[in-house]
Amino acid sequence: MRRFDDPATLRALVEDDRVHRDVYTDPAIFDLEMSRLWSRTWLYVGHTSQVPQPGDYITTDLATQPVILVRHTDGSVRVLMNRCAHKGAKVVSNPSGNTGRFFRCPYHAWAYETDGALYAVPRHQGYDGTRMRECEAGRGLVALPNVATYRGFVFARLSDEGPDFAAYFGESLSSIDNMADRSPEGELEIAGGVLRYTHDCNWKMFVENLNDTMHPMVVHESSAGTAKRLWADQSADLPKPMAVDQFVPFVSDYQFFDDMGVRVFENGHGWTGVNFSIHSKYSSVPEYEAAMHRAWGEDRAAQILGTARHNTVYYPSLTIKGAIQAIRVVRPLAVDRTVIESWTFRLKGAPDELLARTLTYSRLINSPMSVVGHDDLHAYRAIQAGLRAQGNDWVSLHRNFDPAEIGQTDLSTNGLSEISMRNQFRAWVKFMTHQEKQP
Repeated sequence: MRRFDDPATLRALVEDDRVHRDVYTDPAIFDLEMSRLWSRTWLYVGHTSQVPQPGDYITTDLATQPVILVRHTDGSVRVLMNRCAHKGAKVVSNPSGNTGRFFRCPYHAWAYETDGALYAVPRHQGYDGTRMRECEAGRGLVALPNVATYRGFVFARLSDEGPDFAAYFGESLSSIDNMADRSPEGELEIAGGVLRYTHDCNWKMFVENLNDTMHPMVVHESSAGTAKRLWADQSADLPKPMAVDQFVPFVSDYQFFDDMGVRVFENGHGWTGVNFSIHSKYSSVPEYEAAMHRAWGEDRAAQILGTARHNTVYYPSLTIKGAIQAIRVVRPLAVDRTVIESWTFRLKGAPDELLARTLTYSRLINSPMSVVGHDDLHAYRAIQAGLRAQGNDWVSLHRNFDPAEIGQTDLSTNGLSEISMRNQFRAWVKFMTHQEKQP
């Protein structure tokens, strides 16, 4: 296995307009990504609506490390490492629940308060005269100090090294604002459970594909293209089923996707749909629009609803579809295995038809049963397998490359550009080669 500890070796893997195949296939690079890139950036943990009451919790993984998101007794939201301070067992195995006043390890019954503090130890007299209370074991569960909540979205940074929350995301947070503002009450809540399935590919393939607008009319021709052909002979006056509304735009032509536009920001974030997107022409819901007008006023409501971005990538772990109130979360497992979670949101104060639209979209496009999702999954598997082939060590990112884009922290351009991928790899180099501060 090659070693990549030297920053110069890592930088050599990413050129301005292409990247080395090792970034997708080498297990040593994957391990470094988890300890450097993923640990030094802000990762999506969960949503506050999943833990409404004190003691409510969910469990998940951040950079392959198990964590607990919990509502503490004082009403605050905490993120704790899911590792008993005694022998290291996971304290919580359930995906969600309510723990009451404390967590109890299932191995030796050490107990912890919901802020991680050590609560009780069985037969505590056995530790009299020892150093247990003075070392890490006595301090309880590790509570992550770098946690930020934005419009209900909870993020955490594992490392003490890295940018603060506002600096890391900057103007890209406007996509979360737009998603929350689509509620007449300005608030979102998770609706139902999660659609979760494993992709046999490197995590970057999924993230890059989100704003790759050269692939839909090719990859999805068999699924969305079939839906388009089946509907083609119907009368223009016939109301479109919701599924057709959502399927057909995936096979729009190249010009459509190029005109959509793409905008990128520092640290790998960005979105497609600067001008419009595949979500822009969904059938209207008069009851919902009336509620938005009452809540925000006609001008502000028109501005909110007129912003219909396709995918916003919050690099490296989260992508959101504000116009459809759905998110997908990236949970890497190994260099060639990635879990993708799909969650749907309810717009508080909106009619049920909006939630029905989101649920339909998630089943059609993002779920393990999705025909569109399996189109993409086949492509990811093909890339992971094809990169084993010898003779060409590089992956091309040349489309619409302009040297003037280098160093730009807020740039809009044509939608078919591969600037989103190049922008992500510039962030990749930045965090992968960052040198820890010396004491």
